[in-house]
Amino acid sequence: MLGGAAPYTCEDGQTLLAGMESHGRRDIPVGCRGGGCGVCRVRIVQGPYAAGRMSRAWVGAEDEARGIVLACRTRPLGNVVVEVVGREAAFPSSTTGDPSWHLQE
Repeated sequence: MLGGAAPYTCEDGQTLLAGMESHGRRDIPVGCRGGGCGVCRVRIVQGPYAAGRMSRAWVGAEDEARGIVLACRTRPLGNVVVEVVGREAAFPSSTTGDPSWHLQE
């Protein structure tokens, strides 16, 4: 497992963020929960997913092509590995750690 965080399960149709919250976890930063603030930016390292509508202010087309999505708007379609990117990574002067973890559907 990447980053040392334990896997967790999402219910069918549940977003990555909602699944995390339902287990009382704090692996992904939480913001508006509606796709507009960018706080819950993650990169899908591996696995199938479906991303809903997201603010292009935080997830551009190039980001999305690299697997960067908002956890509040993304549903796993199987087992996925996720890396927390966060809103700060949208700005080159910001730095973030590498908290990566596995998610099991």
